[in-house]
Amino acid sequence: MFLRNLLLVCSFSLLMFAGCKEEEKNIQPLPEGYHAAKVLEHMNASNYTYLRVEENDKEYWMAVPQIAVEVDEIVYYSKSMEMKNFHSETLKKDFPSILFVQDISKTIAPANQNPMGDNPHVKGITLEKEELSIQPAANGKTIAQILAQKESLNGKSVTVKGKVTKYNEGILDRNWIHIQDGTNTNGEFDLLVTSKDVTQVGAVITVKGKVVLDKDFGAGYSYKILVEDAAISTDK
Repeated sequence: MFLRNLLLVCSFSLLMFAGCKEEEKNIQPLPEGYHAAKVLEHMNASNYTYLRVEENDKEYWMAVPQIAVEVDEIVYYSKSMEMKNFHSETLKKDFPSILFVQDISKTIAPANQNPMGDNPHVKGITLEKEELSIQPAANGKTIAQILAQKESLNGKSVTVKGKVTKYNEGILDRNWIHIQDGTNTNGEFDLLVTSKDVTQVGAVITVKGKVVLDKDFGAGYSYKILVEDAAISTDK
């Protein structure tokens, strides 16, 4: 009887050891600069998913572009920007500290893949071009004209009309808006706008703001050109 019980214990131990080794094999080695965090809680709000995660026995919150995740799932990222004392209007919740992460993934991106994803002004990455034909605003410029004349327009106010193709709300106390109007110059067709005003994907808007070149917000968020502090009106 004793021998039988001993064999059972040994067999169970071997199975547990094999299971641990199999689990270890499934853990991806982290390249330099990458983080792996286990999801403890998740909730969707507006365009974001808010995640409470654990990394190396430390718990913290992050906000990411909407993603379907499960509790105990591992997520990876390399680029983040911390905001302290952040208030989410949608969730009606205050966060003493939260990370805004753009390159969230369930797998580690290949070393040659741009972790900024679809940021069109970092390392030449572009958004998908839409087939559009939007008439310029009165006394305004097209996106192609702004991109082509960016050096002479640097620091000056411009008016431009376009369709919202991407929209991220409430990061760094501003909203981030990508617009297209169907024009392009040297293959570039997307213009990034920051504003306190609210809009939505699909809206056709007229933007008035200041052209800024080579803007670096830190943490890998740098832009060759954007229109800052814009006032926005929506076409009816």
